[in-house]
Amino acid sequence: MKKRKLFCELSPTCYRISLRKEYLLRDLHDRFSGEKFAREINTLPLPAIVKSHTSSILRRLEGVDMELQRNKAVNLRLACAKINGIIIRPGETFSFWRLVGEPGEKQGYREGLVINAGKLGRGTGGGLCQLANLIHWLVLNSPLTVTELVHHSDALFPDSGRRVPFGTGTSVFYKNVDYRFRNTTDRDVQLLVWVDENELCGELRATDPFPYKYRITEENQGFIEEDGVFYRVSRVFRLTLDRDRHVMRRELVLDNHSRVMYDYSLIPRDQIITPGLRKLT
Repeated sequence: MKKRKLFCELSPTCYRISLRKEYLLRDLHDRFSGEKFAREINTLPLPAIVKSHTSSILRRLEGVDMELQRNKAVNLRLACAKINGIIIRPGETFSFWRLVGEPGEKQGYREGLVINAGKLGRGTGGGLCQLANLIHWLVLNSPLTVTELVHHSDALFPDSGRRVPFGTGTSVFYKNVDYRFRNTTDRDVQLLVWVDENELCGELRATDPFPYKYRITEENQGFIEEDGVFYRVSRVFRLTLDRDRHVMRRELVLDNHSRVMYDYSLIPRDQIITPGLRKLT
């Protein structure tokens, strides 16, 4: 029996109508949720650096037009200008899309790389996931509480100069796939984000240093084969350290099991895990 199409699948017009309906439902939920969203912008840096990070913008990815990467740099500059200096006071929530707004052509956004249902494509405003990823990495290294996050479900590219554990990024898609966190601490925090030549840069700052430090570790990483399909696996933990670097808490933040979507010949042989958890050499 042929599967009946959803309304959003009938035509591009139906898809746009469905999106607008979801936008309305999201706005209504936010209005009556009692959530207080951060809005104040002040680019004067708060005194205490909690965490800083940079990531390369112009990465060479298999099968991806570099023009999309250059367009991504433009998109990132526009989005950073909307977020840079945001102050999140105790009890307030940071929302990526409530600050960035719709990334359309009228706002100056260009066509960049987008990921939809595990497939690569082109779309206006593409590449903003990199900014959300950077912000999430800063937040992971702090006592702030993530309240909305959607992980990328597939391993789309081989590692290329990766500096953070696999899978610690987040998807964003205007405006129903958002990235949000709440300031559950007793002090103001601030995000500074900017583009410096070919680097995306970010800092999480606070009015005073927090009493603990945080470290993100990745364990049991590698690739496993299941019924002829390879998956990227790992377990990511967050360690809470006191001032003497003693571990006070160890929590699992992510258990990766992501289908490999690129050529299996690019998987490093020594990272393939056998059923007994022994890596092939």
